Amino acid sequence: MAKPAFVMAASTAVVVSLLVVSCGIGIASAQAAGLKKGFYKKSCPQAEAIAQKVVWERTAGNRELAAKFLRMFFHDCFVRGCDASVLLDSPTNTAEKNAAPNLSLAGFEVIDEVKAELEEACPGVVSCADIVALAARDSVSFQYKKNLWEVETGRRDGTISSDQEALSNIPAPSSTFDILLINFSNKGLGLQDLVVLSGGHTIGIGHCNLFSSRIFNFTGKNNPSDVDPSINPPYAKFLQGQCSRNLQDPNDNTTVVPMDPGSSLSFDNHYFVSLKAHQGMFTSDATLLTNGRAANIVDKLQDPGVFFHSFKNSIKRMGQIGVLTGTNGQIRKKCNAVNSS
Repeated sequence: MAKPAFVMAASTAVVVSLLVVSCGIGIASAQAAGLKKGFYKKSCPQAEAIAQKVVWERTAGNRELAAKFLRMFFHDCFVRGCDASVLLDSPTNTAEKNAAPNLSLAGFEVIDEVKAELEEACPGVVSCADIVALAARDSVSFQYKKNLWEVETGRRDGTISSDQEALSNIPAPSSTFDILLINFSNKGLGLQDLVVLSGGHTIGIGHCNLFSSRIFNFTGKNNPSDVDPSINPPYAKFLQGQCSRNLQDPNDNTTVVPMDPGSSLSFDNHYFVSLKAHQGMFTSDATLLTNGRAANIVDKLQDPGVFFHSFKNSIKRMGQIGVLTGTNGQIRKKCNAVNSS
């Protein structure tokens, strides 16, 4: 994954981020005006039930889908807003899904299945952007058999998808705290959202090549056992064992490790317990402990009740980023292609 193109001194970064977030929240609120709970109540009353049925059926057979759909939603919203641009193929340019951060995305066929059933029930009514938002909620909620958060609907689909925009906007796992804060602030999200949404790493896997520099030859002095001192030593040893292939080939992108060992299929607050024990996999995880305010939020999120309440609020805000509503955008007939005129 590519780092954002800009890097600022820490003091400047914080000042800029605070200015940006104050503007971004106003923009996000205005854009979100077209979203509401039960948007399809009259136009397609069974829309959410149909989406949940398909997603739950597929998640029952593949529990990894929860992490995949949550990541798909995040990556969609951070590029051009939550407009399903991440789903587009493009015959004329390289689309978002072909950018390095998105090459490991999966579950597109399930999105297509949901779309096909909704088109049969209510042709031209339910957007692909809303399907992505619902799939994230429904797949994560499957283990609890109840909705963990409310999804406002009413999004419309975008018509542009660019790999370069994905590279510029999706936070990198090597990002420092100040870079992450700016990246989130640019989307109208604050410090609380940054820390809370990082908790999505409680499910899913991480590719060794994205963090192997932390566990092998960290200082570049040709000492393979040289490890980032911010990592808990037993955890570093565990990661070294799992990622031993990357010692010989740092570019190997096939070796993976659960991001939250022992709890990688369970959506819970265990990520923050592990993080506090210095068992954050990526630099972007560990860096949350380098800022006092962020570290205080990490402490609070070790309470399960606080985590679930906070997560539903932050992911609702994330789902409002750059949305197209009203007459903007379109309702795609197929999620991977723009409607022909």
